[in-house]
Amino acid sequence: MTDLHWLPASAADWKARVRALAPASGDGDDAAWAEAVTLANAALNFVQTSALDQAVRRRFAGPPAALATKPVRLALLGSATMAHLHPAIRVAGLRRGLWVDIYENDFGQYQQELADTGSDLHGFRPNAVLLALDAHHLTAGLTAGMDAAAADAALTDATTRLRDLWRQARETLRCPVIQQVPLPLHPLLLGANEHRLPGSPAAFIARLSAALRPLADEAGVHLLALDDRAARDGLAAWHSPTLWHHAKQEIDPRAAPLYGDLVGRLLAALQGRSSKCLVLDLDNTLWGGVIGDDGMEGIVIGQGSAGGEAYVAFQAYARELSRRGVILAVCSKNDEANAVEPFEKHPEMVLRRADIACFVANWSDKAGNIRAIAQELNIGLDSLVFVDDNPFERNLVRQELPMVAVPEVTDDPVSYIRALSDAGYFEALTVTDEDRERTGQYHGNQAREALRASATDIESYLRGLEMQLVWRPFDRIGLQRTVQLINKSNQFNLTTRRYSEEDVLAVMADRQAFGLQLRLLDRFGDNGVIAIIIGRLRDGDAVYIDTWLMSCRVLGRQVEPTTLNLIARESLRLGARRLIGEYIPTKKNGMVRDHYAKLGFALIEERADGGNVSMLDLDRFTPAATFIHVTEG
Repeated sequence: MTDLHWLPASAADWKARVRALAPASGDGDDAAWAEAVTLANAALNFVQTSALDQAVRRRFAGPPAALATKPVRLALLGSATMAHLHPAIRVAGLRRGLWVDIYENDFGQYQQELADTGSDLHGFRPNAVLLALDAHHLTAGLTAGMDAAAADAALTDATTRLRDLWRQARETLRCPVIQQVPLPLHPLLLGANEHRLPGSPAAFIARLSAALRPLADEAGVHLLALDDRAARDGLAAWHSPTLWHHAKQEIDPRAAPLYGDLVGRLLAALQGRSSKCLVLDLDNTLWGGVIGDDGMEGIVIGQGSAGGEAYVAFQAYARELSRRGVILAVCSKNDEANAVEPFEKHPEMVLRRADIACFVANWSDKAGNIRAIAQELNIGLDSLVFVDDNPFERNLVRQELPMVAVPEVTDDPVSYIRALSDAGYFEALTVTDEDRERTGQYHGNQAREALRASATDIESYLRGLEMQLVWRPFDRIGLQRTVQLINKSNQFNLTTRRYSEEDVLAVMADRQAFGLQLRLLDRFGDNGVIAIIIGRLRDGDAVYIDTWLMSCRVLGRQVEPTTLNLIARESLRLGARRLIGEYIPTKKNGMVRDHYAKLGFALIEERADGGNVSMLDLDRFTPAATFIHVTEG
C-alpha cells in the first residue's frame, strides 16, 4: 500500500480550509504558510495533494517570508513523464517546511540539457538534481538471446553512462545528485531462476540496482530506492502498464503522494531537517498495561504473548535507532520511581535507563513536558517525534506543538514500527561516528551540568572539565560530518550558508582559504565535532569568515575565544592583517547577533535586516587565555 498511513486523516473542514488558503491574489503571510504546512500534514491522496499544491501556488508567488529554510530548486532529469509528480514533491516539501521549485527536462532530453550549459536546466540553477531513468529506457537494446559476455558489457555500459551523468551534474551544476533506483517492471521470461538468463531485462535491472549501491557510495550520490518500496508495497501499487502505454507515466498517480514524500524526506535530509529525537510514552506504548496500577509483574512484555513480543520488538527497533544516532527520550504521565523501575529491574526490557537521554515522568501535560525535553536536549521542537498510543495525547500535542511530528498509530503495538519506518522521520544520507555516540554525549552533558552545579565558581568549573580542543583542516575522512553540520546547524550559525560535498572539497583545494573542524574532549568524554570554520582571503589582506557554526551544547566553556585564536593563526598564515566577520540573521540564529562584538571586533556595517559586519585588526590582536588545551590531530 502506498497511502501515507502514519499521518492523521484530513480534517472534516479540510476542503474549506484549502479554498480559504487560495485567494485570487496576494503574497501570503506567516499565518497562511503555517496553515498550509498544517494542511499538508495529513494522509492526502493524489487529488487532495494536487488541490493543496494549486492553492499554495496561487497564494504564494514565491518563497514566503515565513520560510525558515533554504528554498529548494529541484531538477528532475528523467526519461518518462513526471509532471504528475510535481505537486506531490512540492507538498512533501511543504510538509517539512520547505519551498520547492521544480524543473523537468523536455521529454527524453535529459542528456542534451545537462551537456548544454546554455540550456534552461542550467539557467534554472538547481541546488538538487534527481536523475530518474525508467527501467524500459535503461534496458533498451537488451534481448533474451544475449550471452553472458554481451549482458556484462551492457551492464558496464549502463553504469558508465550513469557515472558520467553524475559527474556532469556535479561538475556543472555543483549540487547534490539523487539517483532513482529503477522499478523492477519487466515480466519474467525464465521464472524463479531468471538470473540464469543473461539477456533478461528483469535480471538486468536487478543486477543494475545492486551495482548502483556501491557505485553511488563511491561517487557521493544519494539513492531514491524505489525497488525497496516496490518490494514492500507490491509493484502493482506503483506501476500501471496501461498508464505507461498511454502516457509514459512510470509512477502510477495513486502512488504519487508517497513518491513525493520519499523525495521530500531526502531533500529535507540534505538541509539537515530530519528529526533527531524519538520521544516515547510508556504505558501501552513500550509495554502493555499501566505500571502504576499493574506493577512490575502485571505489565505485558516479553515472551509468552503476541502483545508482549510486539512491545519487545518495538523497544528493539527504538534501541537500533539510538545506535545509529537517534536520541531517545521518555515523556510519561507517571510517578518517576514507578516509570523508571522496569528499565532498571524488568528482565524482559530491551531498553534500559542508560539508553534514554532525557527521562520525564510526572503528571504535567505532555505538551509542556515535550517542551522541557527539547530545552534539556538543546534541540528544536521540530526535531522531535512523539509516539503515544493514546489518541487524546496525540491530538493534544499536534494542536499545541504543530512542529512536533506525531505518527498516527493504532492501539496494536505491531503498528508502531511500521509507522516510524514508513514515515521516514529520521531519514539520513550518511551515518557518522558522531551519530553512533550521540546518546553517550548527552549523558556526558548531564555529568557536566552536575559538575557545574557543584562548582563554587565558573573558573573552577572550567578548570575541572579538563578540556582539550582538537582541530584538523577539512579532509575526506571528516567530509560527511562536515557537510552534515553545515547543512543542519541553525542556532549558533553566523551566516547559515549551506554547502554540498563539492563546495567543501573546493575549500580544501583553495590555497586562499581554510576550513577547520574542531572536536572538544573533556573528562566526561568526547563531545564530537562541535565547530566548523571556513575562512577566505580577499582584498589581499583580509580573511572573511564565511562560515562559523558551533554546537550550542558547548556554549559557555570558552570555546568561542579559543576558536578565534585558531582563526587568527590560520589567517596570519595566509598573510591576512584583518578579520571580517558577518552576521546574516535568520529566524533561528538571533543568539549570535552580537557574537563578533563580544570577541572584540569593531562594527563596520549595520544592515537594515538586522545583520552586521565587523572587523578585527590582527596586528593588535592578542590571543585569549583560556582553560582549553589546543592540539592538532
